[in-house]
Amino acid sequence: MSSKGNSSTSKDDVCFASTPPAAGLPTWYPLLLDSISDRFSQRLRRASMEVNQKLIRTNWSTGRDILDRQSEQGWGNKVIDRLSCDFRERYPDAKGYSPRNLKYMRCFAEAWPSAAMVQQAVAPLPMGHELVLLEKLNEEPTRIWYAETVLAEGWSRNQLACQIETRLHERSRQATSNFNTVLPSSTSAIVQDVTKDPYVFDFLELAESNNEREIEGQLLQHVERFLLKLGRGFAFVARQLRLDMAGDEFFPDLVFYGFVLLRFVMVELKVEKFELDHLGQLGIYMSFVDDLLDQPGDESTIGLLLSKTKNSVVAEYALRGFSSPIGVTEWAAEITDSLPEDVSRSLQSIDELEAELAGTDNVKGDGST
Repeated sequence: MSSKGNSSTSKDDVCFASTPPAAGLPTWYPLLLDSISDRFSQRLRRASMEVNQKLIRTNWSTGRDILDRQSEQGWGNKVIDRLSCDFRERYPDAKGYSPRNLKYMRCFAEAWPSAAMVQQAVAPLPMGHELVLLEKLNEEPTRIWYAETVLAEGWSRNQLACQIETRLHERSRQATSNFNTVLPSSTSAIVQDVTKDPYVFDFLELAESNNEREIEGQLLQHVERFLLKLGRGFAFVARQLRLDMAGDEFFPDLVFYGFVLLRFVMVELKVEKFELDHLGQLGIYMSFVDDLLDQPGDESTIGLLLSKTKNSVVAEYALRGFSSPIGVTEWAAEITDSLPEDVSRSLQSIDELEAELAGTDNVKGDGST
């Protein structure tokens, strides 16, 4: 009997078996593969975003219909329960229209009264992020601020929840600084935007014996989370950078580079209250880094002095005598490596609701949407 008729080898298998080895291909082949792969990945991302946006708009429209009818007629949840049952009888294969989901859609439409605002601020976000905004924030301007910041910073859902819990919108742009007097007006606002007061390093494990070096070490152990606290576009350069000034050695705490700011950022960490001599020390470090590290196109170095506590009035007056751009802020820490228990529970419930609204049976457990 001929083996040809019984062969289970497909054309794809034959093609794969005859594929030439990668070692024999031109040197430009990896670039070709990367280019095609990147284009395919972008297409998948765009398709996923389009599906998400359509789903959010549908949820909002459904909630708007329910909310309008309820406002006009004054009926309660019994109608929602009946509506869910009748809809699922009409469309047995449809998912995401449980009473719980319909009530969420109503709350969603109530929280975002304007369809234009939904399209602009919410539709680009993954659904899990929108659920966090809806559950944790009551005021629309605050929700808009976080929605816009998520798009700018690329936070995961867990990161968004952490930033809300630490009230980032109240801490942002709050450093006591001299930026508006020593920097051009077009630059000072941008630099002030990246500051926070206080910085919340909730990943630190503090003990009474902790000194500055130990805390610096913990910051670098969690450097990615530390960079998230600084904001978008920062890269770590050095810790305890050795500066030799005519035989005298100095070691500034942390040096970063801001690719958006186009300048180095020096961070001095103090475990005690802000003192006037801290500014003089930081100013010397900044001048030396300007001479030692700056490349053509770099702007002057910015200093951030992070003290455990500070008198803002004293800091403001002290900064008036400095021509170097410096911000003075406080830092705080929580002795925990994870979200508070109540926040973790809420994120788990968001997992379930997100899966239901998306019409899927799988519940994500990592909260990384």
